[in-house]
Amino acid sequence: MCLGIPMQVISSDFGFAQCRSNDGQVHDIDVRLVGAVEEGTWVLTFLGAAREILDADTAGRISDALKALDLVMQGDTNIDHLFADLIDPDREDPAAIQQPAE
Repeated sequence: MCLGIPMQVISSDFGFAQCRSNDGQVHDIDVRLVGAVEEGTWVLTFLGAAREILDADTAGRISDALKALDLVMQGDTNIDHLFADLIDPDREDPAAIQQPAE
């Protein structure tokens, strides 16, 4: 299984950036696909390259989903707190999955 990992830019130079993952590790990431990035920017990385620029909320939701996957793989099924945005009964579905108005 291949997963994109959100990371936050620490510093950047021509075509590459040092990014920190949620576990605190620092990685050299190719950012040529997304263009110039500034310190603090969140990027979705895959195989050492940034594929997309993320906002902080999206990066957090992806990180929570990855944390839930890790917990489930260890046998822990107490993961509802990591999907609070989906469990909230008052939330509105994203436009992409809403039923079209008739």
